[in-house]
Amino acid sequence: MNMIEPQLRSEPANRANDIDRHVGLRIRERRVMLGLSQQQMADMIGVTYQQAHKYERGINRISAGRLFEISRVLNVPITFFYEGLEGHEDANLGQRQRMCLELARNFSAIGNEKHQEALSQLARALAAP
Repeated sequence: MNMIEPQLRSEPANRANDIDRHVGLRIRERRVMLGLSQQQMADMIGVTYQQAHKYERGINRISAGRLFEISRVLNVPITFFYEGLEGHEDANLGQRQRMCLELARNFSAIGNEKHQEALSQLARALAAP
């Protein structure tokens, strides 16, 4: 065993942890955009709330089969979870992305369906050319 070998082992492990955190962040972003709670997401993919939380934090790795199920539930291709990985774009969310996430979170917190529909119509009207 030479002196370089332990160093080579630690780099891929750290890189894998970075990737796990990135994938978890992308899962969380999409879940919030869809207005789902962690519990709802956990129920939909067949895991506990704690497990879903660990996936989003990058604490637990996600198997290929589970990632496929998550992509199906969130209605995105698997590649969605890896977007921005090379450029590290997601390390600092842009102001626009933060606003979109906050808007989605606040919208899903509105309990009155009529108010949600009114807000949705307002957004459509403002977005119209």
